[in-house]
Amino acid sequence: MLREFREFAVKGNVVDMAVGVIIGAAFGTIVTSLVSDIIMPPVGLLLGNVDFADIFILLKDGKTPGPYETLAGAKAAGAVTMNVGAFINTCISFLIVGFSVFMVVRTINRLKREQEKPAEAPKTKECPFCLSVIPIGAVRCGHCTSEIK
Repeated sequence: MLREFREFAVKGNVVDMAVGVIIGAAFGTIVTSLVSDIIMPPVGLLLGNVDFADIFILLKDGKTPGPYETLAGAKAAGAVTMNVGAFINTCISFLIVGFSVFMVVRTINRLKREQEKPAEAPKTKECPFCLSVIPIGAVRCGHCTSEIK
């Protein structure tokens, strides 16, 4: 059983999958930073200096009663919150990752289709008697007049 597992683990597909998972995790970190550090600040600025990370709904006050200015302040007080802004950031991250994966898969599929195109059928052939090039459908050579089967 150990031998079978070792054979499975060293197959190319398993190694490729592991590399894909590692790169995917790194890509997720980059997308999270893109959303929270690049995309959301200008959107928040356009909406009146709103920091999406601090949009929350207070469900229950913590040890120190609210109002709380930031989500971090509410969490520090032990308040129960519904973190709407974090959810919006996560949804935007998901859309970016989904679109990126779609573009990669679309490109790979296009490359596969181009590779799988059948080669064009030859339009000419050689006469077996005089070795002249004649049309593929010819039944008689135009050069030596031999009959071609």
